[in-house]
Amino acid sequence: MTPDSLPPTIPVFPLTGALLLPHGQLPLNIFEPRYVALTEDALGADRFMGMIQPQSAERETVSDDSPLFDIGCLGRITEFADPGDGRYEIVLTGVCRFKIAHELDTCRGYRRVDADYSLFLDDLDPGDTAITNRSSLLAALKIYFERRNLDTDWDALDEVPDLVLVTTAAMGCPMKPEEKQLLLEAQTLAKRAEQLQTILEMAMHGIETTAARH
Repeated sequence: MTPDSLPPTIPVFPLTGALLLPHGQLPLNIFEPRYVALTEDALGADRFMGMIQPQSAERETVSDDSPLFDIGCLGRITEFADPGDGRYEIVLTGVCRFKIAHELDTCRGYRRVDADYSLFLDDLDPGDTAITNRSSLLAALKIYFERRNLDTDWDALDEVPDLVLVTTAAMGCPMKPEEKQLLLEAQTLAKRAEQLQTILEMAMHGIETTAARH
């Protein structure tokens, strides 16, 4: 994609704890009526929608006036299934991060924004995606997964490019919403990799501290 092809106005799906990064893939099960409408409208147009987190993680539902974080990520629906029960199963592929310039009136119940991509145009062509902490990041990931009894294909993960490693780990690891937001807003892949390692190490320290108390 080119900067000129990015949609200036986009529907947004506010979802706590959901992280979409450029070049990542996020599966979603769409069932709430307003987001079913959003999905239908996106499928009927350019297939674009923005993922963004609400600032209040405590609320179970996101109302029309729930404040949103300033930064989200534009995604394009690249896989789509209609099970026939009123919901949709989609996969969003991350395209480019955006900053909310203005929020517009709702449409069919869902929220829309004017998006400013100017700070994140490097997302379209990341160029050099090498990171300097690959070995220490993988080591932190392995310990993190062991402590949380999570499983993955480490042989496959050892072979993937840095961009895939960092993006997949950042999107897939269970973290606090504010940690997800921090990773989203990291300006470069190298910075995201460093922050991801720090978050994993802090989480492991918390697990060790809790275990020592019992």
